[in-house]
Amino acid sequence: MSDDIYPTMIHASPPDTEAELVYRCQQIAGKTVGQLAQQCSVTVPADLRRHKGWLGNLLERILGADAGNQAEPDFVALGIELKTIPLNTRGEPKESTYVCTVNPRAVTETHWQTSWLRRKLSKVLWLPVEADKTISLQDRYIGEAILWQPSIQQESVLQQDWEDLMEIMIAEGAVTARLGRYLQIRPKAANSRVITRQIGYDGGEEWHHPCGFYLRTCFTQQILSGKACC
Repeated sequence: MSDDIYPTMIHASPPDTEAELVYRCQQIAGKTVGQLAQQCSVTVPADLRRHKGWLGNLLERILGADAGNQAEPDFVALGIELKTIPLNTRGEPKESTYVCTVNPRAVTETHWQTSWLRRKLSKVLWLPVEADKTISLQDRYIGEAILWQPSIQQESVLQQDWEDLMEIMIAEGAVTARLGRYLQIRPKAANSRVITRQIGYDGGEEWHHPCGFYLRTCFTQQILSGKACC
């Protein structure tokens, strides 16, 4: 990959307040990916197939996300996770949204209240982006951000999905993507030959196909439209 696509670009300082973060989002809403890339003196790749993290990285730096590789929400002090959400020509989520990896053997993952998934979804800044294949990446527009927290009803369904999926995952070691109302588990690797090492409950090594938690499009569409999830 070329150095001008992933250069050391200026990283904005983390926002001190939610209001400041929202203001930064307002400043980029309605701009194209190309305009933002020019602002940061970087080159826009032809597409994201070989550069999957490029756009998210660009937006994180512009908005001042500071988590890096830490196991923290993207805006650490604010406890806010940033999620870009690609939209189709009808303004609907184009695909399910990845949240985090699945680790069925982690001790802290045995309770919803202490789960990494719950922490990631406790407060989310959704940033819509055009994703129509007929529009070049550099000409795609950034939409208006939505700062969201799950309602009591939404969290109840997410918790039930999580508990059901984790129970099956722990018992059987695999789960179908058809399960779950708002949440699903899907393979995260490019192909089934990829495996990762994890430490089991007895301290021994176990090998698993990497999987991730994803939010279904029916759920993210309801968030974007501001409708109550049913």
